Amino acid sequence: MMQSSHIIIAFAVLVFVGIAEWLHARRVARVARLAFGPSGRASRWTIVVAPSRTIAAALATWGLMFLVTYDPIEIDRKPAKIASNHLLVLLDVSPSMQLKDSGAEAQGISRAKRAGEVVQAVLDRLDMENTRISIVAFYTDALAIVQDTFDKEVIRNALDGLPMYTAFEPGPTDLKKGLVKAFEIARLWPADSATLLIVTDGDVATGIPSVIPSSIADTIVVGLGDPVKSSDVNGHASRQDTMGLRQLATRLGGFYHDGNRKHLPSDVVNSLTMIAPRVGGNWSVRDLALLAVGIGCSTLAFIGPLLTFFGRPRSFAREINAVKPLQKGAIA
Repeated sequence: MMQSSHIIIAFAVLVFVGIAEWLHARRVARVARLAFGPSGRASRWTIVVAPSRTIAAALATWGLMFLVTYDPIEIDRKPAKIASNHLLVLLDVSPSMQLKDSGAEAQGISRAKRAGEVVQAVLDRLDMENTRISIVAFYTDALAIVQDTFDKEVIRNALDGLPMYTAFEPGPTDLKKGLVKAFEIARLWPADSATLLIVTDGDVATGIPSVIPSSIADTIVVGLGDPVKSSDVNGHASRQDTMGLRQLATRLGGFYHDGNRKHLPSDVVNSLTMIAPRVGGNWSVRDLALLAVGIGCSTLAFIGPLLTFFGRPRSFAREINAVKPLQKGAIA
C-alpha cells in the first residue's frame, strides 16, 4: 500500500514538472532570437532536456520517498501461515559479552551491543514474509527467548545488549547446552530450511552435539571481542578465541567471520536460503530506489551547467565570444 502511494506521488511530480517544462518552453520561445541568435533555436541536443528533466524528477521523487519510508524488517504483505525459512540465532549472553572492546569506534562498544548490530545487518536482508526468527540465549544454561517470530520489535528488543546473564546461574559458559537447545528447536523444521547463526566471543566450554538436524542448511559463526588484547572479567582474561571459533565452524560445516569490526560479507549473506527475493536475480527494490535517486539527482544537477555552456548553437556562441573583448576594450 505504501509503495503504491510512492508511485502515485512520483506520477504527480511527473505531470507537474511536465506542465512546468511546457510553460518554460513557451517563455523561452519569446526570447529565442535573443538567447540563441538569428535562428532562434538552441543546440539540437537540448530537445531531450525537457523530457529528461521531467523523468529525472519523477525517478528522484520515487527513490527518495521509498528510501525515507523503507524499513528492511517491516513487511507490507501478511506473513505466510507456514514459514518456509528459519533463522536460528544462538546468542552468547555471558558476562564477557559486556566487555567494551568491539565496534569501529576507538573507545569500542560492548560485545553484546556489537552482536545486536551484526545480527540486525542479517535481519535487514531477510524475506520476512516467509521467514521466522528464533533466538536462543546461552550462558551456563540455554533459554529460547524468541521463537518463530516475524515481529521486528520483538527481535530488536532481544538484541539491545542488555545483560541477560543475570537470568542464569553464574559459572562457565556452556556452548554445548546452547547447541542442544537450538538443535531441539531446529528438529521440528523441514530439511534445509534454516540458517544457524552463532554469535559469541569464543569464551566457551568445548564439546558439541554429534548430530546436526537436517533442517540446518547454513551455519555461520560470528566471533566478537578483540582477538589480540585480553580484558578482565570475573577474575580471568577474556578475548575472542579465533582459533576455537574457526574449529567450531569447521565441525559444524559452516563459515567463520570476525564480526568485531565488520559485518558479514555480502557474498555470504546473499548465499543464505532466506534472503529477500531480488528483482532480476541481482537487484532488490532498495537497489532500484538507490539507482533511481542517483540517476534522477545527477540528471537534475548536471542539466543546468550543460545548458549554460553548450545550450547555444556553436556559431552564435563564437560570435558572442568574439564580441566580449571588444566590449571590454570599449569600457576601458
